[in-house]
Amino acid sequence: MSAPQQQQAQPPPPAAAEAAEPDAASRYEAVVPHWFYCKVMDSRERWIPFSMQDSERLEAAHGSGRGKEDLVVPTSGGRYDVHLKKRQRVAVYWEEEVSEVRRCTWFYKGDKDNKYIPYSETFSEELEEAYMIAVTLDEWKKKLESPSREIIILHNPKLMVHYHPVATSDDWGSTPTEQGRPRTVKRGVENIAAEIPNGEPLQIDHLVFVVHGIGPACDIRFRSIVQCVNDFRNVSLSMLQAHFKRAQEQQQIGRVEFLPVNWHSSLHSTGVDVDLERITLPSINRLRHFINDTILDVFFYNSSTYCQTIVDTVASEMNRLYQLFLQRNPLFKGGVSIAGHSLGSLILFDLLTNQKAAPEEDEHSREGSRTTSSNRGIEEVKEILKKLELSEYCDVFEKEKMDRQALFLCTEENLKEMGIPLGPRMKILHYISSKTEMQDQSTAAAAGHSREREAASQSLSQHNPDSTDDGRNCQYRDVGLGQVSANYPQLNYKPTIFFAFGSPIGMFLTVRGVKRIDPNYSLPTCKGFFNIFHPFDPVAYRIEPMIVPDLEFEPMLLPHHKGRKRMHLELKEGLTRMSVDLKNNLLGSLRVAWQSFTRAPLPAVEAASTDAEAEAETGVEKQPDTKPDETPTAVKEEASHINVGRLNGGNRIDYVLQEKPIESFNEYLFALQGHLCYWESEDTVLLVLKEIYQTQGITLDQPLPGSQ
Repeated sequence: MSAPQQQQAQPPPPAAAEAAEPDAASRYEAVVPHWFYCKVMDSRERWIPFSMQDSERLEAAHGSGRGKEDLVVPTSGGRYDVHLKKRQRVAVYWEEEVSEVRRCTWFYKGDKDNKYIPYSETFSEELEEAYMIAVTLDEWKKKLESPSREIIILHNPKLMVHYHPVATSDDWGSTPTEQGRPRTVKRGVENIAAEIPNGEPLQIDHLVFVVHGIGPACDIRFRSIVQCVNDFRNVSLSMLQAHFKRAQEQQQIGRVEFLPVNWHSSLHSTGVDVDLERITLPSINRLRHFINDTILDVFFYNSSTYCQTIVDTVASEMNRLYQLFLQRNPLFKGGVSIAGHSLGSLILFDLLTNQKAAPEEDEHSREGSRTTSSNRGIEEVKEILKKLELSEYCDVFEKEKMDRQALFLCTEENLKEMGIPLGPRMKILHYISSKTEMQDQSTAAAAGHSREREAASQSLSQHNPDSTDDGRNCQYRDVGLGQVSANYPQLNYKPTIFFAFGSPIGMFLTVRGVKRIDPNYSLPTCKGFFNIFHPFDPVAYRIEPMIVPDLEFEPMLLPHHKGRKRMHLELKEGLTRMSVDLKNNLLGSLRVAWQSFTRAPLPAVEAASTDAEAEAETGVEKQPDTKPDETPTAVKEEASHINVGRLNGGNRIDYVLQEKPIESFNEYLFALQGHLCYWESEDTVLLVLKEIYQTQGITLDQPLPGSQ
């Protein structure tokens, strides 16, 4: 301490900032290290920080005194292992190049992108030692030479620069100089403005396997399935924080793990690429290579030889990942779901239709589905009460175990016995009567159409050799009809839900000769099925019209993750309603004017009664015009309750995303992007999380408008 005090007695330097430094200098504090890993992105090396959680775990292992052992520390939610002695980061579940790991304390700014690059650990220790001496003794302007003969000068604690050598050492032994553009040097990760995540929750509630579609690239930026699933997982973490905050604070949930399943590399490692190369024409080389690498995957799947390779790869990879995941997470008690994009969803659908469920398991699953449907029925009653602004009576209905079906059987006497006051009773009874009437109308319309098609359906079943009589109606063809002849492997688990993104399942079933899906059909081992698509996706097709072909209805509109429709969609609906109202008013006015011209003149005594009759007639005639225009809105409200069979446990299957405002200008321009948008779609991720956690009895903090 005496040296700094003697220096304080000397005349102050000209700069006021330098005069204040010795006080701060005497309080030297060791730098806090942070761990980074190197990743090659766009042919450039980028140093990415580990999360705070992972860095603290790595630092604890580093300081444990077991440096001679090759300690392995799981990071990134257990998807990567770090070998401390080798300083390597290794992927656990998929093949990936090993990344260098570094314990970082000192950084310098790079040339090309102004990103900070960490110095090597050895040279960082030299810099820290020089910095400590400079701070303690207040002796600055220190020069250090890096192993690559670069000069670093410590001017003061806030100004440290790095110079590239002008010329490399030659035979004459020239030494590097300070000439050249200086680059900033920073000490400690807190001074380089790096975005460091806190880390992922340790608890894993559910596991989801994600299967890609055609080709090695999965999005518009030509990224791999691993990178796209990483984005999907990151979006899920932000959606959990935004929409499941209450459950997180109560420690009811952790997170959902998403793992990619890659089958493309196994298919193209069979030698088929060499065979294709021999027969491919030399012209338009890049386009032909792209077709061979992507589009031909569809034809490969329709070949019995390569279809077997694909389904074997997908099933064995999911089974391998599942076993490895259980080994690394022995306390995991959650369920498993699967998701497929594009052709990947068709592969999963074919696999699931060929799974075998034991009879006793099938009986248990029916019992479970009844319980689940009962719980969902109670939730539906709560939603109805919220819509009627009668939320305070939710507990009364839940106590009576009142689901939607029971609610529609209620009479005024039943509601009175439950202690519901007169006003709320009237609201509930009016709602029941209006919905019942609407359902009767739609049922009558569907019955009319079905009678017209009954003869054709029966003739179809008579000529269908693949029809089965195992409890299914003979007018429906089996969904397995037309599948490529292959031995479909069995999965080691029963998936909870199957999510299809931008899926061509409906088109392939139709091409295979399946005209209708039996409403009583469900996947043997998976009771949940959601078909999610962008409205401009050229590859996506609907499923519900194959189950209910006699009834025209829209797919369920996925609610926006911020809780409302996009502004341009609301504006479009508002303008549509306005034009309908204007049309009705204009037609009504023209009709009154025409009747006044064509009606014969009557005596003045009868004028009053004539005007009254005219008003009555106008009112009567107006009703048929306005009613048809009002029914679509009511049908939309009732759309979520349309019976679409058991494929998704009686719930809706088709869900459509809301297009962005810029996408609505030109559907064709954004068609390709529409097929590749699901990986970063908050609305898609939120639906996946909502349905997964609903199976565990956990709901969103605030129900989204329009959600089922």
